[in-house]
Amino acid sequence: MLTRKQHELLMFIDRHLRETGFSPSFEEMKAALDLKSKSGIHRLITALEERGFLRRRAHRARALEVIRLPENLAPRAGRTAARAAEGPLGPNVIRGAFGTQASPRPAAEAANDATAVSLPLYGRIAAGLPIEALRDNGASIEVPAGMLGNGDHYALEVAGDSMVDAGILDGDTVIIHRADTAENGAIVVALVDENEVTLKRLRRRGNSVALEPANPRHETRIFGPDRVKVQGRLVGLLRRY
Repeated sequence: MLTRKQHELLMFIDRHLRETGFSPSFEEMKAALDLKSKSGIHRLITALEERGFLRRRAHRARALEVIRLPENLAPRAGRTAARAAEGPLGPNVIRGAFGTQASPRPAAEAANDATAVSLPLYGRIAAGLPIEALRDNGASIEVPAGMLGNGDHYALEVAGDSMVDAGILDGDTVIIHRADTAENGAIVVALVDENEVTLKRLRRRGNSVALEPANPRHETRIFGPDRVKVQGRLVGLLRRY
């Protein structure tokens, strides 16, 4: 039997994993359960581990795995088998609506959608260069066709931790739909002042454009509308463990 809080936390973690592809942060869990400290979350997670509902994956941050749910005590074989098929160094392909909240998808599901498509792979996103200048004409990467929509796409390697709270980590490869416009709240590749490229969330505020990081250690930057050009919109990412 689980306590009410243990049950609430387990269901929240499971829902977050299914919707985003990664486990929630301790701050998100604390807020979801209306607890005042992270120590309470630690105790609940430990209790769920001891009862065989959760597992922590070693050497990875925010890596909780739901083994079973109260209403279904059988192991979650589909998810476990998919991870086993990847192997320890298998790629994790994530796709989804990154406009307002990342909604990634595990590799084992996306990889089976269709045949692979080769995309041009640009270098590590960095200040000082427009996106075309980053391209290595000899570099490309294959992604499942099912994760791409209409239009042109390219891949880009991420450098830095400014978007970690959106599930985008240093070294990830992001899949970008080439576009010069994006909806408010979308994560975009933006060219600032014709010489700086950055991956941030786009917010329009009156006559200004804000480029928001997803990390409290980084500041939101605000520009006039003529200083920022959208060069693409995030539609997915790949990660290799």
